[in-house]
Amino acid sequence: MMDLTINTTLAEKILTGFIKTELNRVGFQKTLMGLSGGIDSAVSLYLSAKALGPENVLAVRMPFKTSPPETLNDAQMMIEDLGVQSMTVDITPMVDPLINYYDDMSKIRAGNIMARMRMIVLYDQSVAFNGLVMGTSNKSEMLLGYTTIFGDSAAALQPLGDLYKTQVRQLARHLGVPDNVIDKAPSADLWDGQTDEGELGFTYAEVDQLLYLLVDQRYRPEDCVAEGFEREFVDRVVRMMRQNHFKRVMAPIAKLSQRTIGYDFLYLRDWGT
Repeated sequence: MMDLTINTTLAEKILTGFIKTELNRVGFQKTLMGLSGGIDSAVSLYLSAKALGPENVLAVRMPFKTSPPETLNDAQMMIEDLGVQSMTVDITPMVDPLINYYDDMSKIRAGNIMARMRMIVLYDQSVAFNGLVMGTSNKSEMLLGYTTIFGDSAAALQPLGDLYKTQVRQLARHLGVPDNVIDKAPSADLWDGQTDEGELGFTYAEVDQLLYLLVDQRYRPEDCVAEGFEREFVDRVVRMMRQNHFKRVMAPIAKLSQRTIGYDFLYLRDWGT
């Protein structure tokens, strides 16, 4: 077993500094995020409140008609614990017309519609609140492509993007996130009974070990098999990483000039800082 233990005190210092610096860099002092009642949004919320002060953080709850009541309760508990600003927007009447428009609507399509509607709500409130949208995606999700492009993957900042799911759990305990939030089954709250690990077909504890070897240690797939991972599991994870790379980068631009965005126009000096 690979040791994925992190120095949570140092991680908190780096990430709160990151949030404050990146917001100030572009002239903002406030942030907002969707608060699902799950661990990832909880950690982003706690870090943001520490970095900016609770009065500068807006937590937006966006339930659908099938959302379990306990998710709203867990979110409210954290809102009260931190003293951040909050609002609740029911997305049901917004997404149902599109979902019901098609007779062949699948759970995946409906889930993507919900995820993108939540981001529409957040970016609308970004203007009203005068804050930037804070991301809640972790490294495991990003690498596997377990995210909706222009949905939950859309954000101005991603403070958890270099932490595997198992490391997010460590940081959550350090920050004082309630145990019932930490211990619940991860879910994107897209349909009744939906869980991340149920959809993926493996646990984060399992895949984080493999991802750490493939990404951080630069192991080849055959090296991971030699370490004891099943070949089928390794091949599936590698395939997911490759097929979903487009979700992790801006849309490729065809290069025609000497200074092309995303190729040559990359550095801080290019945009005035």
